Amino acid sequence: MLLLLGCKEIVRTAEDEVTESKIIANSQKLPSYQDLNGNAVELSDFLGKRVVLNYWATWCKPCIEEMPSMLKAQELLEEEDYVFLLASDQSMEKIKAFKEKKKFDFTFLKYNGSMAEQQISALPATFIYNEVGERVERIDGMTEWDSPEIIQKLKEIR
Repeated sequence: MLLLLGCKEIVRTAEDEVTESKIIANSQKLPSYQDLNGNAVELSDFLGKRVVLNYWATWCKPCIEEMPSMLKAQELLEEEDYVFLLASDQSMEKIKAFKEKKKFDFTFLKYNGSMAEQQISALPATFIYNEVGERVERIDGMTEWDSPEIIQKLKEIR
């Protein structure tokens, strides 16, 4: 019985795909972010680019330890249309002080939601989005972002 159901041909129309896309877009409310100047930022602002969205905190040792390799990956992927965003739910003042002290050249964001909303229970947690805004990968834990394997994996994301 399962074999028969699994082989059933489904005919989809372009209208079905448009309706499905609208439903997905409306049901996936993207969280709100702010840049360090207080301006609203949404992930949809980066459509057409691939996005590495890293959730971190100033108190998170693995988060800070992976930042140098992430900086290197950002440089290595400069020609690949990637945007690296680092989002924290800590206060704007703490994020600004961290950026000033550490001098990491990232786009730091204040995340205005809760980590639980993103199903994050440990940091760092990183989501990768393709050019059309689909989340295509999630990486939990500290990562060597400039390793050949990760760089290759990111280059292949579409």
